[in-house]
Amino acid sequence: MTGLQIQLEAFLQALTAGILVGGLYGLMCVGLAMIFGIMRVINFAQGDFMMLGMYVTYYFFILLGAHWLAGAALVPYVSVLLAVPVMYAVGYLAHRLLISRVTGRRGATLDGDGHYAQLVLTLGIALILQNGGMMVFGPQLVSLRTPLSSSAWEIGPLWGDYVSVFANKGRAVAALISVAAIVALGVVIARSRLGKALRASADNPVAASYMGIDVNRSYRIAFALGTSVTALAGGLLATNFPFHPFVGLEYVIIMYAGVVLGGIGSILGAFWGGMVIGLVQQLSSLVLPMQLQNAAIFVFFLLIVMLRPQGLFGRVSERT
Repeated sequence: MTGLQIQLEAFLQALTAGILVGGLYGLMCVGLAMIFGIMRVINFAQGDFMMLGMYVTYYFFILLGAHWLAGAALVPYVSVLLAVPVMYAVGYLAHRLLISRVTGRRGATLDGDGHYAQLVLTLGIALILQNGGMMVFGPQLVSLRTPLSSSAWEIGPLWGDYVSVFANKGRAVAALISVAAIVALGVVIARSRLGKALRASADNPVAASYMGIDVNRSYRIAFALGTSVTALAGGLLATNFPFHPFVGLEYVIIMYAGVVLGGIGSILGAFWGGMVIGLVQQLSSLVLPMQLQNAAIFVFFLLIVMLRPQGLFGRVSERT
């Protein structure tokens, strides 16, 4: 194998890994975009809701593996799907009991339209989830072991008899589930009555309320959907990467970077923002040590913000 073939194989391998990881990042960012784009809430606890979703998935995984489907390769993915409605309920209750106090009409009566209170509240929720998770779950790294995570499909040879690319089966299945979830969510937002209510509440909540839309209910559903979608991404990540109660800190900045890169308010843009972050992270490993991968992400982020402040899919504001 020549030096050029070795370099090509390394590039294609990093590109494949970036696409697969980027699909998970994209789903993660879409969950935050539902909250950030519709409610205009800066939710510092989003990463920690994802962490909670990982642990809910983990305990479903243990329950199913111990009693019904021990050893089956699909157990982790069944566990992920079972965790989604649980996290939807968690998000719904969190908004009803806490977030609704500083958003909507109540938030409009607070200083800064409630943004200061939102920051403090979501930061407090994040700290409670992190430290509560440490007390309940312990500091040990845990993961969802699956046969797919330790095997790969070979693509190739692509050049002669040498250049091949290996796609991890677990990451590939997780990426496909992510794409399917985003397509389903996009159809709901674009074509259903619920989606129209969510978009109207995001564009002009006052006009939406005059048209008979319960804006507070729309916000509650948006927060619950955003929480459950991010938890779905977290559960899929847990099938490939170990996690701990503070894992949310590692991903919440990536979520915001992806949402801003794609363009605030664009669900499709949030997905592509997450995909770009995954590609930059993996491709940067070709020239940078692993410790500097996140630095490469934020260098790229700053370049995009400087050249296109509205994001890749955002619209230029017409306000002067």
